[in-house]
Amino acid sequence: MDGNRHSFQETLPVEERQSTDEISSEQLQRLVHLLDKSDVSEIEVKRASVGMRLVLRKAKSSEGSNIPIAAPLPLDMEEPASPPDTRHTVAAPLVGIFHSWAKPRGAPLVSVGDNVKVGQRVGTIQSLNVLNEVETLVSGRIVEILVEDGHPVEYGQPLMTIDSAEEA
Repeated sequence: MDGNRHSFQETLPVEERQSTDEISSEQLQRLVHLLDKSDVSEIEVKRASVGMRLVLRKAKSSEGSNIPIAAPLPLDMEEPASPPDTRHTVAAPLVGIFHSWAKPRGAPLVSVGDNVKVGQRVGTIQSLNVLNEVETLVSGRIVEILVEDGHPVEYGQPLMTIDSAEEA
């Protein structure tokens, strides 16, 4: 959660997240319900592929209670759009020791400047004497490796950065 803003994408079922054409009335009702029942004051939904932006905000009524308001805004009325973020972080899926190789004494799986594909193995994490694979969720070019081989990592800790603008 970022202040009073929150992305509800992770709480929506996969089939609802995959629709890029429109927001159904059921999805809209669900968002309004989530907004109404939470301490979040604003939800923003953008679908750049179809030029749509929807902002749901709680507004103060004359009695002082919060009332959700849906406010679709045309893209030309919003602030200048920043370029899409093309940098993605590969995070540690568990606690353990990070290794840049797949087998002991093996060569590193990736280096800065390498192009990677979705699902490609980019390292391993040793936990309880078991090597667990670390895979990418995006394709692109490795621009930074944040953890050295043999160092401990925490769950969710950033391991490397991939720039998807330079997709393989």
